[in-house]
Amino acid sequence: MLENNLSQLEQLVSELVQENKALQAATQQIRNELAQLKDENEALQMSALEQDELHSTTAARIQALVQLASGSASASPSPAQA
Repeated sequence: MLENNLSQLEQLVSELVQENKALQAATQQIRNELAQLKDENEALQMSALEQDELHSTTAARIQALVQLASGSASASPSPAQA
């Protein structure tokens, strides 16, 4: 009886060791994927900031052109007034 229990315990310990190894491998894979996703996220955030800056610069240039065009239109007489 004791030998049978000991044999079962050895089998269970062996199974737990194998399962633990599999879980450690899966954990490492998940950590690697997380690190890769963090890098990708950082790159995307930088890209978004660059795009936002570009859009702000473009909007400022358009606004300046609109103001310039508005100033030119009010400063020079229209063809109907000439």
